[in-house]
Amino acid sequence: MPAKFYEQDVKSGLKDKRKLSAFLDGVVAKYRPGTTRVSLTYIFCSDAHLLEMNQQFLNHDTLTDIITFDLTEKTEQLTGEIYISTERIADNAAKYKVPVTEELHRVIFHGALHLCGFKDKKEADKKVMRQKEDECLAAWKEELTK
Repeated sequence: MPAKFYEQDVKSGLKDKRKLSAFLDGVVAKYRPGTTRVSLTYIFCSDAHLLEMNQQFLNHDTLTDIITFDLTEKTEQLTGEIYISTERIADNAAKYKVPVTEELHRVIFHGALHLCGFKDKKEADKKVMRQKEDECLAAWKEELTK
């Protein structure tokens, strides 16, 4: 199934959704071989909405840019919902001095990588996650030139 992208009272500015969906299938194929069915749903929302979810589901009282829910029921399948705050994306893009579209794609790939099994709680895991995000970003930029 192609990835789905929804905007909940915000504008993501996301372009090339069909191409991105196919690219995300490739990310899953690379990092989670053997997956026969992929169903990713991305929901772009506000800080307030994501904070409420963070409090309700994770007992965290902090702003975040992304929350990923793994809804997979069978090992050969991958099903997930990824909630992304467009406000955090814009703030982080300014903070790290990168274009908003780059930060948006980094976080989109971050969610898919989480669903493929990559973690980011420990320092060593964060390093690996950042490396995989960078690889995805580079490959995505290359894909856009085709």
